[in-house]
Amino acid sequence: MLLAAAAPERLSPAVRSAVEEGPNTASVVSYWEVILKASKGKLIDVGDPQAWWEAARADLAATVLPLRSQHLAEIRNLPPIHQDPFDRVLIAQAIVEGLTLLTTDAVIGEYAAVGLRLLS
Repeated sequence: MLLAAAAPERLSPAVRSAVEEGPNTASVVSYWEVILKASKGKLIDVGDPQAWWEAARADLAATVLPLRSQHLAEIRNLPPIHQDPFDRVLIAQAIVEGLTLLTTDAVIGEYAAVGLRLLS
């Protein structure tokens, strides 16, 4: 969500087109990650994370996906390919909800074997 909102030119044409066409879903987990990184000074361009989240969500016309227990349970079924816990939750959410995950992370593509629909 961060790139789609802040630097869409860094997205592949396919991802950029998918974001423009919608519908878009933004996981509350992405908001959580932005808050943590901003509080550590790793995302100075974000400013106030709450204001950023609301603006990004509105700009992308995104529906917010909450974190549910089924999403956490799905993490157990994921192979240990990716070590980032936020990415693992996003992968699990996409699988459970039948959503296509948009990413620039090539490693995440390895989860297609366990049912992840991906666009990169």
